[in-house]
Amino acid sequence: MLVAVAVCPCPPLLVPEVAAGAGPELDAARAACTDALGVLAAARPDRLVVVGPANGADAGPEAYPQGARGSFRGFGVDLEVSLGPDAGTQAERTEPQLPYGLAVGAWLLGRSGWADAPVEGIGVGEALPGERCAAIGRDVAARAGRVALLVLGDASACRTLKAPGYLDERAAPFDAEAGRALGAADVAALAALDAALARELKVSGRAPWQVLAGAAEGTDLAGTLLYEDAPYGVGYVAATWS
Repeated sequence: MLVAVAVCPCPPLLVPEVAAGAGPELDAARAACTDALGVLAAARPDRLVVVGPANGADAGPEAYPQGARGSFRGFGVDLEVSLGPDAGTQAERTEPQLPYGLAVGAWLLGRSGWADAPVEGIGVGEALPGERCAAIGRDVAARAGRVALLVLGDASACRTLKAPGYLDERAAPFDAEAGRALGAADVAALAALDAALARELKVSGRAPWQVLAGAAEGTDLAGTLLYEDAPYGVGYVAATWS
């Protein structure tokens, strides 16, 4: 049963060591993520499932056990993270490296000192159809016990001329609807997000958000929008459902 959700952006720039001099610009986003994780802890889940973008566009679901490792070396920073408490077993250390989004999630959990429930990760590719994403979410929510989700992903990367995807006039309306749906816990609106348009707008969160939509079907969780902005021309949203 799904009991709580935290929705967080996952740009590597959230990690101060990666952001370097630009770190303070995302302080509000970091604070919102911390507050979102607090809502998860307060729900006393039996398991936390972290859902984020996969390494490959068509990949998914990719499973990552507790203790799976990730790093930010690809961003020029010699920093390693683990998905939840690292038990240090050889099996965990030989697992595939966490995708960047799940690595950011691991960093957020480590920063908050998460020890409230066992953790696992799921990566979903940006090209995965919405119904497949929803089915993954339904499977997660159907597990025994109280399940919480940490859902990672960014909105469009096309909000300004200097954005990674340049300016696209469709980006702001897409982000506004996604932010509204995430803040209102609107399952139907999330399920209806256009996968093709999301990919054109370089939205990394569409597939994880539609996993959330599947997991939340039939629940009565209420949403709260904690943060919404587009620094660097990329849309970032933080919200909670409880």
